Amino acid sequence: MPLITNWTRQLRYQPYSDWSIDYQQQLLNRVQNSPYRLNYHIQPDTGLLNDPNGFSYFNHQWHLFYQNYPMGPVHGLKSWHHLISDDLINWRKATPLLPDGNFDSHGAYSGSALPINDRLFLFYTGNVRNSDWKRSPFQNGAWLSQAGTISKISEPLIKQPRHYTDHFRDPMIFKYQDQIMALIGAQDNNKIGKIAVFKADHNNINDWRPLGELTFTSEKLGYMIECPNLIFINHQPVLIFCPQGLTSEVISYQNIYPNMYVVGHSFELNTTTITQPSELTNLDDGFDCYATQAFNAPDGRALAVSWLGLPEIEYPTDKDGWAHCLSLVKELTLHDNQLYQYPVEETKALRQTKQILSLSKQSIIPTTNAYELELEVPANTSQTLHVFSNPSKSNGLVLTIDTTNGKITMDRSNAGVSFGQQYGQIRTTNVQPHHPIHINLFADQSVVELYINHGAKVMSSRLFPTENQNIIWAEIPQKAQLWPLSKVNNN
Repeated sequence: MPLITNWTRQLRYQPYSDWSIDYQQQLLNRVQNSPYRLNYHIQPDTGLLNDPNGFSYFNHQWHLFYQNYPMGPVHGLKSWHHLISDDLINWRKATPLLPDGNFDSHGAYSGSALPINDRLFLFYTGNVRNSDWKRSPFQNGAWLSQAGTISKISEPLIKQPRHYTDHFRDPMIFKYQDQIMALIGAQDNNKIGKIAVFKADHNNINDWRPLGELTFTSEKLGYMIECPNLIFINHQPVLIFCPQGLTSEVISYQNIYPNMYVVGHSFELNTTTITQPSELTNLDDGFDCYATQAFNAPDGRALAVSWLGLPEIEYPTDKDGWAHCLSLVKELTLHDNQLYQYPVEETKALRQTKQILSLSKQSIIPTTNAYELELEVPANTSQTLHVFSNPSKSNGLVLTIDTTNGKITMDRSNAGVSFGQQYGQIRTTNVQPHHPIHINLFADQSVVELYINHGAKVMSSRLFPTENQNIIWAEIPQKAQLWPLSKVNNN
């Protein structure tokens, strides 16, 4: 059968077993021939990838799941695709969490994971629809054994409270002072976004007690909060979350929905309050970052990974049968109460032979569009860098770095195939003026992750270059270094 372009509700929620092997093979072939496939980022074999889930360390391995609808680049019957790794760089497939029960019949939606004794506990939202398409969200549990098998808990652990609408999802489980806790994104009956706080009494994951709502700002946070995460860095709470419908009067943003964070002084369990919270801050100032999931790893690091994509936007890879990817794994640190994000040290294992470059208007053509580019623009100067440029220099991603004013601009207006134009094609971020600006740019075929001043600011973007868009050049002579990055199999 031909690949589907007209996705009905019936098709989106058709059981996986009803899809023919021929269709799935055609889809796989189409995806594998896509010109935008990535070298070292996590991407779906086929279909849609969205939120990262269940990021954890268990049984001497890193575990990372993601939301996946494998039959097409649309939101449908979601499962948790499961990857494991020894080094946070090379990932291989493991047992998925499938929507095959009465309490997740229309999708295993987002959630998190926590090792408990000799098993990994998976906490997720089960999506159920009735014949009138009314949604019932259930917060479900499952166990992953050391042998790699998944067994679901037969009954939901938390049902929809009366004071919330059916937008009640994305449980984030964590430990605080040896107490098992959970945050859940919610919309109250007044259509205002909230974060519900729960406690597992006596650390029994079958017995959850509501503690109220998380207090961390006086602002109204739109109509829904998705993907709340609470981690601790140097004992300070850091809340990462995704408010939907947030007014730009609260904070300026251009993406359809922002991914934000707040840093506090402490977390008061008795009052479910983050004390002395910072202002709401954009986690990423680029075009395509959402649903970041973070956790406190047993090696002492706070680690995070983001969905590089956004809801409700069509992407050029849709026609090739797949959509979206995950960011590099990032370590989170705090400096003067500001959150820094930077690819984990293990990422350096991707580097091949270093090349010393003298950038200018003379074109430099890297051997591949998968590389790390590092440079520093001196204080009180300005530089314009072009990557993914074509031979005539009419197309490309344009980065303007103004150290006098501490302003970095990313312009993808002519970076290739256009998409998401209604949300603008230019993004800016700011750092301290009159200081040098250090840049590490990770390019991967159709992804750019830009880390500014070692992660003080981040700008992530998808872009879809046309043929021969593989040139780097700068408008003013500039020293730089470049590492081609190895290809890995991260599906």
